[in-house]
Amino acid sequence: MSTELRPQNQVSPAPPFEVDEGYWSALLEEADASNAGIPMFSNGNGTDERPEDSLFFNMEMGQSCQQDWDLAIATHDKDAVVDLVVSGCNRGGLLVTWNTLRGFVPASQLNDFPVDIDEQQRHEMLAKRVGEHFKLRIIELDAPKNRLILSERAALVQPGQRNQVLETLKAGTIHEAVVTNLCDFGAFADLGGIEGLIHISELSWGRVAHPRDVLSSGQQVKVYIMHVDSQSERIALSLKRLQPDPWQSVERRYEVGQTIEALITNVVDFGAFACIEDGLEGLIHISELAEGQFLHPRNVVKEGQRVKVNVLNIDGRARRLGLSLRQHHFNDDAST
Repeated sequence: MSTELRPQNQVSPAPPFEVDEGYWSALLEEADASNAGIPMFSNGNGTDERPEDSLFFNMEMGQSCQQDWDLAIATHDKDAVVDLVVSGCNRGGLLVTWNTLRGFVPASQLNDFPVDIDEQQRHEMLAKRVGEHFKLRIIELDAPKNRLILSERAALVQPGQRNQVLETLKAGTIHEAVVTNLCDFGAFADLGGIEGLIHISELSWGRVAHPRDVLSSGQQVKVYIMHVDSQSERIALSLKRLQPDPWQSVERRYEVGQTIEALITNVVDFGAFACIEDGLEGLIHISELAEGQFLHPRNVVKEGQRVKVNVLNIDGRARRLGLSLRQHHFNDDAST
């Protein structure tokens, strides 16, 4: 599954180092969202606790448990599995207790946790796991920030296997992977014992509403490795970079004045966005929608509607495409 392939000529270059922070932001998005604007988390016994008692807020605990942090660091270095009890949950996942430490297990790192459920179902499923024992492996540790992130899925592989696979992964190469989990912010994929993240922005050159529209759990895919951080074991992956960027050749394939078919993808106050092919989306400004006066662009077009438009301007470098529905209608009327 981790067989390395030679990168192909059409693979687009990886972006700079900031993808690493994008990976971390995505992994913790569920936890951050749950701590922002939600004053409590459930401890499973019908009562709630304040966020200052939870993972990212209990600074006193972080200052008084150096021995436990030393144990956690040693456990992480050995790539060992620990058995911990779930002490609470929030919208992002489970809170676990390890001596004086509290750790966080994102829902995206739980085995077989469903994606397509509403907020209430999600909370109920997480709350039912309070009090249960979980076998977990540390995937992120930062004692000064009182941050301890664990994964149930990472505990499934043999000790040392993750490090062995990690040593073989190189940015700019293509690898086989298996999709292990789909989240709102992207998809996790197993590279043979260690997981990487395909952020939703890296799934397709086109607009993606949810990763499930592109991938399914258990699917085998080829992925382009954008970035590898061996120290923190973060791997940023991409699907779209295995395909040519349509904006790089847009000026060779389309010309100003050309009439093309487009699909309305979004209607906003200032106009409508229309897709002319996967990854190529242009703007029909409100002034180019129709002749005369109308209250809102929705009075002219609707999402999902197919229309014929004229190309007004093309700028591949700026990734901008100007379209006109009004001019196409005007030209049609003039020809009849």
